[in-house]
Amino acid sequence: MAGDFNIRDSLWDPSFPHHLSISDDLIIIADSLHLSLSFSINQVSTRYANNPYNSNSVINLIFLQCNLSELNNHIIHPEWCLSSDYAPLSVTIPISEEFINMHKKFIRKDSDKEEIFVKDIISAIKKLNISNLSKIPVLEKAINNFVKEVNNVWNKNAKFINITNHSKSWWNNNCSRDLNRYRLLKRLEDWKFFCKTVKDTKRTFFDLKIAEIANKKWGPWKLMSWVNKWKLPAPEAIKYNSQQCLILDNLWQALHSIFNKAQYCIIESGILNKLNIFPSAPWTWFSEEEFTSTLSKCNNSSTLGPDKVLWRHLKAILKDKTCLSNVMAIANACIELGHWPSHFKIFLTIIIPKPNKASYDSPKLFRSIVLLNTLGKLIEKVVSNRMQFHVIANNFIHQSQLGGLKFKSTTDAGIMLTHFIHMG
Repeated sequence: MAGDFNIRDSLWDPSFPHHLSISDDLIIIADSLHLSLSFSINQVSTRYANNPYNSNSVINLIFLQCNLSELNNHIIHPEWCLSSDYAPLSVTIPISEEFINMHKKFIRKDSDKEEIFVKDIISAIKKLNISNLSKIPVLEKAINNFVKEVNNVWNKNAKFINITNHSKSWWNNNCSRDLNRYRLLKRLEDWKFFCKTVKDTKRTFFDLKIAEIANKKWGPWKLMSWVNKWKLPAPEAIKYNSQQCLILDNLWQALHSIFNKAQYCIIESGILNKLNIFPSAPWTWFSEEEFTSTLSKCNNSSTLGPDKVLWRHLKAILKDKTCLSNVMAIANACIELGHWPSHFKIFLTIIIPKPNKASYDSPKLFRSIVLLNTLGKLIEKVVSNRMQFHVIANNFIHQSQLGGLKFKSTTDAGIMLTHFIHMG
C-alpha cells in the first residue's frame, strides 16, 4: 500500500516535531491488513515546496507486508522529480520463478493405444507370482512388480498433450488429420472438409453423451448447473494463523492441518464395552461374483488416479478369468495377513474451492478430493459390501443409523424425523 497520505508526523518525518492521533489510526488500519510502515534507506523528503518560505516534508509512504525482507529497504529518488513536487519512491520485491506444468501424459479413450495399454496390463497381471503370498514381504513384492509393469506400459503408450483453454474433449484424430491437410495446402475445399469433419465429430460425440445420460439412473443430474464447469474465483493468498501462506511449505501445512484435524483426536474406546458380544464368524475367501457385481456398479467416467488405471480399464482387465483369480488371491492375502500394501496407501489430493464464497483466503473455503489407486479401491469396496451385509443381516446396526449404508438416503432421514415428531 503506497501513496500520498498528506499526513506529517514525527514517526516518519524527522523535521516535523509533532505526533498526530490520525497517524495512529493509519498505523492501526495498515496493521489490520497485515502491513507495516516501511522506512526509506535514504532519509530525505518526498515532497518539495515551490515556495522558499515553506519547508519540505515526508507525506508519501509505503506499507509492506509484515516480516517481509524488503521492509525498510525502499528508496526515495529526489533526482527523478523533474517538474513534479513529489519524489518517486521505489522498492524492489523479487518474484521467484514458478514453473507451471502445461503438459500431461494422456491416452485417448477408445484409441488403439488404450487397447494396447489394457492388453499389456492383462499380460502383467497374468505374470504375477501369487503362488505363495503367505508373508508380507512377498505380498509387497508382488504388488510392487505389478506397479512397475503398469508404469512401463503407461509410459510406452501415453503421449504428452498441451493443456490449453481451447482443449476439446470431442477432438479426435480425424479432426487433426483434416486440419493438418488444410494447413499444408491452404485450399478452400480442404477448409470446408475440415469444418464438416468437426461438425460430424461434435454431433457424434454429443449424441453419445446424451444417450449415456439418458440411460443412467443419475445421468440427468449431470445436466444441472451445479455440477457443470464454473468460473474459478480470483486467486488470493490463503491465511493461516493470521499469516499469509506465500511459501509452498506453509500452504501445505495450512491445508494439511485443516483437512486432518481428526488425526490426533483422542477416541473414547470405552463406548465399545457397551456393545453386546456376539459369537465370531469365520471369514470366507472372496468369490468371483463379489468382485464382478461390485465392479459393474463403478462409474466409467472416473478421474485418473496414481496407478493410471480407470474403472473402464479394470472392467476390461477382469473379464479375463486368470486376472480376476490373481486379484482375488491378492485380496485374500491382504485379509489373511492383516496387511494393506503400501502401494494402495498412495493417493493424490486435489484441492478445489467451494462455490459461491465471497472470499477465498481461508483453508476452510476449499474441499479436498482424494484419488486412490483403482485396484485398491475395488478391494475396499468388496470388503465394505461384505461387512455391511454381515452387520445388517445380524442386526448389528441401529435402526436410526442412515449414513454410510446402502439403500438409505435423505428421504429415509426425513421419514424418521417425521415419525419422531408424531411420536412426540
